[in-house]
Amino acid sequence: MSMPATSVEVQSIAISRAEAPDPGADAAGGAATRSRSLASTLARFLREPLLHFTLLGAIIFGIDAVLHPPAKDEKVIIVTKTMRQSFIDNFDEDKERTPSEAQLQKMIDSWVASEILYREGKALAVDRGDETIRDRIAYKMQLLIFDQIRVPRPSDEQLRVWFAENHARFDEPELVSFYITPPTDQATAQRQLDDIVGQRESEELQHLTRAILARPVASLAVSFGEDFRDRLLAMPEGEWKLLQSKDGWHVARLDSRRPGNLASLDKVRDEAARIWHTDETRKLAWEAVTRLKASYQVRYEP
Repeated sequence: MSMPATSVEVQSIAISRAEAPDPGADAAGGAATRSRSLASTLARFLREPLLHFTLLGAIIFGIDAVLHPPAKDEKVIIVTKTMRQSFIDNFDEDKERTPSEAQLQKMIDSWVASEILYREGKALAVDRGDETIRDRIAYKMQLLIFDQIRVPRPSDEQLRVWFAENHARFDEPELVSFYITPPTDQATAQRQLDDIVGQRESEELQHLTRAILARPVASLAVSFGEDFRDRLLAMPEGEWKLLQSKDGWHVARLDSRRPGNLASLDKVRDEAARIWHTDETRKLAWEAVTRLKASYQVRYEP
């Protein structure tokens, strides 16, 4: 017959059971500990600013790739019909003249060169941090190209040959000064002439009559027509006459003429050398653009 356990013995058994190792409890406790450790590590990692920037950058680049996919062929330049028409429309603000084929091609070539410089500048990342239009980026590329060009001083023979081909840029042109009324029909111009000669012209006509001073004779044909130029130069000074221009009839008075003067290289040598240097630099810069252009295709819409 067993004796009942005393209170001391009961306490000892309870303590012994509590201290006895339990394999299931150890496994569960280890898993919980590892879980808490992983959660703590992940929490610390998510608080790292570098991770935030990395994720944000990935999102931005992903959106940019969708909105601005890379061009299929960066070496192809297409001159659209709309673009050609814009060159024609912008050639003359008054829409009175259209460019010749040579003039139109020159404008297109200039635009193509600008587009090439823009793309090459983009490839070199010269636009980084600078939200500007294409022309400004192309201008940066121009500066880079010009900075690499070194042009020596011209020899005397080089300068003489160049001056012989460009002397008109230094010659003093023949100049003419005259007064002219606005264009109108022949009958109205005749009445105006009669009033001017009789010194009874209106204040309005006096106000509208223009004084054109020191105008190069070579520019008269473009503005008024060749017949107007020839008849104006044949007029005696100080007399009012009827003259017809390409815009209509005028009353005109030749005021003065100053003959031109041929330039001498010896008198303009320094200026000629400076302009020669500028021309040579531009020529070499254009050659550099042309070499870049060789790797592009320029297509025209039919």
